[in-house]
Amino acid sequence: MVTDTSPGADTSDGPDGQASERYDLVVVGGGINGVGVARDAAGRGLRVLLCEREDLASHTSSASSKLIHGGLRYLEHYEFRLVAKALAEREVLLRNAPHIVRPLRFVMPHVPGLRPRWMMRVGLFLYDHLDLRRRKLLPGSTGVRLDRHPAGAALRTEMRDGPELRDGYEYSDAWVDDARLVVLTALDAAERGATVLTRTACVAARREGDEWHVELEGSGDGSPATLGRRTIRARALVNACGPWAGAFLEDSVPEVPSQPIRLVKGSHIVVPRLFDHDYAYILQNPDRRVVFALPFEHDFTLIGTTEVEYAADPAIAAIGAAEVDYLCATATRFFRREVTPAEVLHTFSGVRPLIGDETVNASAVSRDYQLDLDAQGPPLLSVLGGKITTYRKLAAEAVDKLGPLVDVHTPSWTERARLPGGDFSSQDTPRLHADLAARYGWLDDATRRRLAQAYGTRIFDLLGDAQSIDDLGEQFGAGLSEREVAYLVRHEWARTADDILWRRTRLGLRLSDEQVAAIERWLGQHLEPLAPAEGVAAPR
Repeated sequence: MVTDTSPGADTSDGPDGQASERYDLVVVGGGINGVGVARDAAGRGLRVLLCEREDLASHTSSASSKLIHGGLRYLEHYEFRLVAKALAEREVLLRNAPHIVRPLRFVMPHVPGLRPRWMMRVGLFLYDHLDLRRRKLLPGSTGVRLDRHPAGAALRTEMRDGPELRDGYEYSDAWVDDARLVVLTALDAAERGATVLTRTACVAARREGDEWHVELEGSGDGSPATLGRRTIRARALVNACGPWAGAFLEDSVPEVPSQPIRLVKGSHIVVPRLFDHDYAYILQNPDRRVVFALPFEHDFTLIGTTEVEYAADPAIAAIGAAEVDYLCATATRFFRREVTPAEVLHTFSGVRPLIGDETVNASAVSRDYQLDLDAQGPPLLSVLGGKITTYRKLAAEAVDKLGPLVDVHTPSWTERARLPGGDFSSQDTPRLHADLAARYGWLDDATRRRLAQAYGTRIFDLLGDAQSIDDLGEQFGAGLSEREVAYLVRHEWARTADDILWRRTRLGLRLSDEQVAAIERWLGQHLEPLAPAEGVAAPR
């Protein structure tokens, strides 16, 4: 048996007299909710282990619309409590992760014949004022004339099906690098003592006395210690498996009944940039759904999302031809430039677990979360539903529920705690960029900007004392260097080219097959000696 010597583990004798790892809390699932719970619990002094059978943010948590938002359209379904909670969290995340969460102004054209003006005005008034702690970081909404607004130039003056686009509304929300939000939350958990195991599945869990016996199986992540099976003990278990939450209970904890979860697939497309400004659009369709068109990675436009009922394995979710056609048709209906399926450069799909009546249209099903606690013996908490914006609040409530059962009574601490690299204010961003330019002026502007937005102040840990581009080692393309790849392996659990190019960065949009192959070769030669001991973030 491998004995974990990380700070979060307690090694003690099990019932059979053999050494056994013991934790207060085992979290199953490395999406945004799982890492949020692990971080909050570790910061309250709990011994925490999180396991994820693939990479962090492998599926739903890296396939969102990349928005931190209250959910303007949820007001139509009277989800006032959810919207208020999400708007409050929007402020928290803007403050605590200014490098990966940034303000974004939206323009919503008014389409005659769809939502009337009074409804849009009332909705935006509520959106501006539902946060009882009051919006501080973002400006409020306003009406606009599209022929006088920078965002209007890219729009048709008259839609293909007749209505004239003359007026609209502008309001605030925020953009997020969703996968990096997951990784940085996991990193903060690890730096507070949590053990984070990627490529490690929970294959079974059973109650024995006042503990869970949890069987883990590692597929290998560059660290020999993660291979094979082992059994650990825990005082409490958290099921944060997202769209697999029900399947996890059925397969691994069969004695605990599972609640039906409704799976809905949301897909996005990425096309060459459709407009030459930094505003985003929220576009109304005749089916009353809305589609976002967002500036993406400087040279692209992200369009989504769809809502399609889904019954297959969420791991293989992929966009269908009808979804591509729907998103292209929506964009073409509004923008002067026609968008065709042939222009689509990249697609991604995520499966959202929703709680609600399957007879109700998916758009009307709540995006709020539910925490199901089974305390018939050592506690099991299942996290159902939720959205990326409210993950921190969900985590705080989850640990609050479990706290009395694991002898922890300290309150959540995360509301004012910065994520790694976020220890600066948005007002300090120009100074950060100026410091980087002064110290690393030999880096091109695009690379320096990308690194600052991904790593924040930890860019100085990454670049260190480098004096020239040669000090960064092999260049793989689009500013990705050997030093950055090594940093991601050591500090952020990156193990494959996909981990690096699609979840730690978005450079998969820019690199050729040959450049990707060069990264894979490099990892094949260097991964094992670079990968840190299991679950332990390498020292900074």
